[in-house]
Amino acid sequence: MAAIKPKHQRLVLVLIALVVLIAAGLLAAWALRSQASYFYVPSDIVADPPEADRAVRLGGMVEEGSINTDADGVTIQFVVGDGEARVPVRFKGIVPSLFVEGSGVVAEGRMGSDGTFIADNLLAKHDENYVPRELQDMTEHQAKQVVAEAVEAPAQ
Repeated sequence: MAAIKPKHQRLVLVLIALVVLIAAGLLAAWALRSQASYFYVPSDIVADPPEADRAVRLGGMVEEGSINTDADGVTIQFVVGDGEARVPVRFKGIVPSLFVEGSGVVAEGRMGSDGTFIADNLLAKHDENYVPRELQDMTEHQAKQVVAEAVEAPAQ
């Protein structure tokens, strides 16, 4: 038998590399499929709720007057709405400092069998007019001075 020509050797190597890349991509996609967290708004959850054990994210606005703290002091219940639908949410843990009624929130968790969203994590969102608490009572000029001083100060 004659040896394979160099031109054909390169073609075989390119084909093997292509098969390996495709296999690696498929393996990565298969491994990450259970880690994917889908994003829903309340109207999506009401129209077509996800399976009970599927990890999802629920995003919307915390409705005014809906935040209630349970007797244990660490479990809160509130309602997330999007103007079309409302979803009750239960969260046990430390609430972010930006979490207030009327603010945006993204809750990571799962739908409970009773229709309540059981959140494992809360991400509070602020609007574009956000001002840190430390700068709230200052005038714009004072706030700029504090920021400038903080930037110029040497690292400790």
